[in-house]
Amino acid sequence: MKLWEKGHPLDKKIEAFTVGDDYLLDQKLVPYDCLASIAHVRMLGQIGILQKNEVEKLVRELNRIVELDRKSQFKILKEDEDCHTAIENHLIGELGKLGEKVHTARSRNDQVLTALRLYEKDRLTACRQQLEKLIGVFRRFVKQYGQIQLPGYTHMRKAMVSSIGLWGQGFIDSMKDNVYLIDCAYKLIDQCPLGTGAGYGVPIKIDRPFVARLLKFKRVQKNPIYAQHSRGKFESTLLHSLSQIMIDLNKIATDLVLFSMDEFGYFELPKSFCTGSSIMPQKQNPDVLELIRAKYHLLVAYEMQIKNITGNLISGYHRDFQLTKEPVMKGFEITLESLAMMSLIISKIKVNRENCKKGMTPELFATERVYELVKQGMSFREAYRKIAEEY
Repeated sequence: MKLWEKGHPLDKKIEAFTVGDDYLLDQKLVPYDCLASIAHVRMLGQIGILQKNEVEKLVRELNRIVELDRKSQFKILKEDEDCHTAIENHLIGELGKLGEKVHTARSRNDQVLTALRLYEKDRLTACRQQLEKLIGVFRRFVKQYGQIQLPGYTHMRKAMVSSIGLWGQGFIDSMKDNVYLIDCAYKLIDQCPLGTGAGYGVPIKIDRPFVARLLKFKRVQKNPIYAQHSRGKFESTLLHSLSQIMIDLNKIATDLVLFSMDEFGYFELPKSFCTGSSIMPQKQNPDVLELIRAKYHLLVAYEMQIKNITGNLISGYHRDFQLTKEPVMKGFEITLESLAMMSLIISKIKVNRENCKKGMTPELFATERVYELVKQGMSFREAYRKIAEEY
């Protein structure tokens, strides 16, 4: 039975179109929706809507659903539409009329928002952990190879002296900023929307702070209209923070692809990290780096997708919001997987000291020579022109 069912059948083609892949995506939200439902049930018990024994029965069955899901034994069917309907139908099937009480004082709208927020908080925490891991890997890399000089490039031409340490520390510093962005996104979404209903509250006095505390939200999202407005706004913000991680991984991958070429040979990828060619037997291809590089652009597209979907909508809920779920989930999957891959790559990649030394050609020291003349009393511009005459 659908949560909105009123006794008349829905055209099967319309049903298939409106459900889309939501029932598949929602498999990831089952434990989070159960967690939110447990808090909601306890709140209903506190305000006297449910008896103590009813609360206990519902909580026990919701925990059983979590366990079934953990074992891949709780499946959402297309006719369920989403995890919220599947969970409520299960409760009604197991507990009868008691299961019908679980939806008291909430809408599927705030139910969806709450499950998504819990999922997003969990995934942001996982991203933060992966960022810290990558920072640690880079630190060990810099400690091992940091003193090796490396040509620095501007305009794809040799410019000034750089080093492996300078290169690696640049990404460490940027990853620290990414941690800050993740923390900002987490702080923004750490608001409990449960109890806002379909965007206009519920006509019964409930204890929203109690639910927020149980779900470990920092605060209550008070205005019910803003709760709906924030769907899409919050998601595009967190995807923006993920895109900042991915642009760094894109840059690292681009550097490693270029500078591991035979023509440079500054870095060496393990053969076990490279794929081959179906026609050219000599090829060792850095496909893993190329895919990481490309996936940054997917993140940017997901961010724009959400901003475009949620633009030009009047206040209140719209079914358009359903289409913001998949970009967020895919964004997290790509970022977490790419971070894990990059940590593995940096932990195993080697620096070829001899090739780096060969790359340190005389023109890289031109600016240093200018400043040697400056130290001797020559003006910078005169020294600049003097050295420039040699090139």
